[in-house]
Amino acid sequence: PFQPTEPRPVCLADLGGLEGPVATLKELVERPLAHPEVYAWLGVAPPRGVLLHGPPGCGKTALGHAIAREAGVPFFYAAGSEFEEMFVGGGGRRIRDLFNSAKKQSPCIIFIDELDAIGKSRSGSMGVVGGNDEREQTLNQLLTEMDGFTAQDKPVIVLAATNQPEVLDAALLRPGRFDRQVLVDRPDLSGRKTILEIYAKKVKLAEGVDLDNVAQATSGFAGADLANLVNEAALLA
Repeated sequence: PFQPTEPRPVCLADLGGLEGPVATLKELVERPLAHPEVYAWLGVAPPRGVLLHGPPGCGKTALGHAIAREAGVPFFYAAGSEFEEMFVGGGGRRIRDLFNSAKKQSPCIIFIDELDAIGKSRSGSMGVVGGNDEREQTLNQLLTEMDGFTAQDKPVIVLAATNQPEVLDAALLRPGRFDRQVLVDRPDLSGRKTILEIYAKKVKLAEGVDLDNVAQATSGFAGADLANLVNEAALLA
């Protein structure tokens, strides 16, 4: 059986340039986990699936770990590639074990990184029908598990991250599954400066370094790019 994972030691305050996604996740994740009785009283099901999507290096995985740490509930982490098994049926069994373990410790959060590894469309836009039988069985099991929640259950929020939302199967994105989508995009000027300030605190910074100028010169950089820039600059210095 799956065991809860300790989230990375990162808090929402450590993530710069993500004010919009942070506010949305607090509404979709923290409120149902903190006040499940309100949803039960109303007779409605809280959000089940929230998809974080955007370019690589923008902080989707870090955001998932941070919101789990802030929520203070059990956190189950799995990468999509972990469900790719040599034998047909192995991936579906692991999905079933993951959800069974999570339901026993609800309210909780499941985080599936790189969802596109198992969630690619079964009939893509290129006209290819069918494909990997094991991946299809794993995807079908995931769809079944996400349909297994009721309004009376304690909430299990399923977060997932992907760089390629356009390749996901339509059944994953229909209402009641990953119908809540949060764009985690490259930061703007203000966000880049905030990220640079966070990482600059971790290195020896010479007097006269102007992070405003650096932020203006790094248009289009993702958070991971800025972290690497600060580290490389320190190594060169």
